Amino acid sequence: MAKELCSGVTALLSINTWQGQQHHPHWARSQLSPLPISATHRLTKHSRFRVVCQSVETQAKTEIYDPEFGAKVGQDRLLKVPVSNIRNFCIIAHIDHGKSTLADKLLQMTGTVQKREMKEQFLDNMDLERERGITIKLQASRMRYMFENEPYCLNLIDTPGHVDFSYEVSRSLAACEGALLVVDASQGVEAQTLANVYLALENNLEIIPVLNKIDLPGAEPDRVIREIEEVIGLDCSKAIPCSAKEGIGITEILNAIVERIPPPRDAAMSPLRALIFDSYYDPYRGVIVYFRVIDGRIKKGDRIYFMASNKDYFADEVGVLSPNQLQVNELHAGEVGYLSASIRSVADARVGDTITHYDRKAERSLPGYEEATPMVFCGLFPVDADQFPELRDALEKLQLNDAALKFEPETSSAMGFGFRCGFLGLLHMEIVQERLEREYNLSLITTAPSVVYRVNCVDNETVECSNPSLLPEPGQRRSIEEPVVKIEMLTPKDYIGSLMELAQDRRGEFKEMKYVTENRASIIYELPLAEMVGDFFDQLKSRSKGYASMEYTFIGYKESELIKLDIQINGEPVEPLSTIVHRDKAYSVGRALTQKLKELIPRQMFKVPIQACIGSKVIASESLSAIRKDVLAKCYGGDISRKKKLLKKQAEGKKRMKAIGKVDVPQEAFMAVLKLEKEVL
Repeated sequence: MAKELCSGVTALLSINTWQGQQHHPHWARSQLSPLPISATHRLTKHSRFRVVCQSVETQAKTEIYDPEFGAKVGQDRLLKVPVSNIRNFCIIAHIDHGKSTLADKLLQMTGTVQKREMKEQFLDNMDLERERGITIKLQASRMRYMFENEPYCLNLIDTPGHVDFSYEVSRSLAACEGALLVVDASQGVEAQTLANVYLALENNLEIIPVLNKIDLPGAEPDRVIREIEEVIGLDCSKAIPCSAKEGIGITEILNAIVERIPPPRDAAMSPLRALIFDSYYDPYRGVIVYFRVIDGRIKKGDRIYFMASNKDYFADEVGVLSPNQLQVNELHAGEVGYLSASIRSVADARVGDTITHYDRKAERSLPGYEEATPMVFCGLFPVDADQFPELRDALEKLQLNDAALKFEPETSSAMGFGFRCGFLGLLHMEIVQERLEREYNLSLITTAPSVVYRVNCVDNETVECSNPSLLPEPGQRRSIEEPVVKIEMLTPKDYIGSLMELAQDRRGEFKEMKYVTENRASIIYELPLAEMVGDFFDQLKSRSKGYASMEYTFIGYKESELIKLDIQINGEPVEPLSTIVHRDKAYSVGRALTQKLKELIPRQMFKVPIQACIGSKVIASESLSAIRKDVLAKCYGGDISRKKKLLKKQAEGKKRMKAIGKVDVPQEAFMAVLKLEKEVL
């Protein structure tokens, strides 16, 4: 019977399509009964209609959005709506679970981006993001959506998924009232899914679970729903199955955003308070600030005041991000937008600052954000010493856009002037280096990544040290403490053994293992951060064939047997090649460094010993043989004493030369050893 009814409706709609091209309906609806199941019938490729035949028992009216109608509504997104019709939300998920694809589809369905302008990863506007297929920066966009004949303003913030960019996620959550938790229906709950959910719960956000990629052959939505309920503890009775790629379930997501996410507080009459959640430097317009208005309203031309930096400016331009910048005259409480005020100093408008009116200042500033704690440090030096001022300016401008980046000046005898930079992780370090080289045309040398150690001295003073050259002398230090992280690895049960072996090899201390589902386990270790900043993540992925994921949190400092490993060339210590290593790894690291240096340093006129030392004790040694003139070439026979005399004379000359000789380590050798340190540490 269902088949007959659907074919009848199809015939009726085919007539509609042929007759009424001027006045086709924006919505096609059908309520047919009594049918026990839902059956969907699609028309031809060129038809705009889709019919859903549903039973009356579901009492659900499925609204099929017309793309042309959506595009028309999307063009009116600058029109004001009441505060009760504003929804601020973000998308959170583990890396590669389809956040950016879902954001693309939401922009397309609401008509925010025209079809001809649409491209994959639309909000990922950095070349680096497109090349790697990851989101690095949070991106905001304003959309307009019609629900039950009422216009709604939806402010979307797309967030990164990698653990190294969790600071971006925490900043975007503070500007929202709700979050879409996207989980891959084939992969299930992963480490960063958990971390992002806990961040959202800390901010008291309404969480809407979304199961993405249900069109994949390996999708198991029922299993993933059970995982979410068991592991995270979220009620998934209203979880939305969708496929962002195929456009399935997008209307249901938009409806859920309107119905389930609360509107912002109506405080338009209060003194202005706006929270800066992001900013960047434009060479023509100065600092552009992205903000969320918490209280009051802001107009074009207002004199504004930054409460943390105590600076005031006139707002030359106020607008919204949709996703390109569109100017408006006014923004009120609950809205997200940007402003340009010809701010030339990057220090005047920092992320987390509060904007208020100069004439009617707010009594107290907003809480802002917790400072990001750098986990990994490395030195950045320009290849050309003349580029040092450009590197300083570039870091200041980049810090405006990436608030987690920290830096301070540093001098090295080998590489000259540069900066000691702090990052949230290895990927963060790699991305910052690449952005500096691409966006600011700099050629950089990067030293091996290191962490901050705490040195307890004999006079009860504690010194923080991120550079081996700053380590106090052995007689002055009582103990050295290293940072320790709690690492959680989520893995299929087949790879538990190899991942536990990896963690044990890296001086990990086993804490707990539990099965989150029948086939997936969570392994928790306490691990020195210094052991994790190398290739730990790469090893984790290769040993688990890409199925395992990890998430880590800093838990504190722990005393450990750490020593400073010095490299001496011809008896002279070479400070830039010194490293802080665990006593158990000292020999293997020292042996690798001396062997590499023997290949790289050019031969001299005298013998050059290359030694790895702990204090005065040599633990690994290689020697570079001298370039020798053949002094016996003119002896065609004769007594052996004649040959010995010539060789002795040559040896005395070499000895004198060694005493006064100096070995210059070429720049290429430093570069190669730095690469080696990244591999062996």
